[in-house]
Amino acid sequence: MDEDLERLSREELIFEVKRLRAGIREHRDSSGHDLCWHHPQLWGLLPEPIKPEIAVPPWPKFLRGCVKYRESLDRQRPDAPVYDQEFSDSSGPRASSSLKNHERAGGSRSGRP
Repeated sequence: MDEDLERLSREELIFEVKRLRAGIREHRDSSGHDLCWHHPQLWGLLPEPIKPEIAVPPWPKFLRGCVKYRESLDRQRPDAPVYDQEFSDSSGPRASSSLKNHERAGGSRSGRP
């Protein structure tokens, strides 16, 4: 699957590693509602094409998965600041305010003012 790497020069490999690290960091640094999005940009960093077909669970199962994901964040990052902003349709990956801007605007770690 990764035979293309065998043909790359040292400089090309370094460039590829930096490109992949940038994509991973962008995804890692997601916050707020950006955590819940489909991320074809991240998957697009791979050399194989993205299949446009995805399987989407029915709404009740999908929402239960969202709740489980949010509960896992409470367990894994109980100290994480709360991003207390409503989702809007104009939001999307990278569209919401950064966490730093949220904290500067008076957001608290507990979600309380």
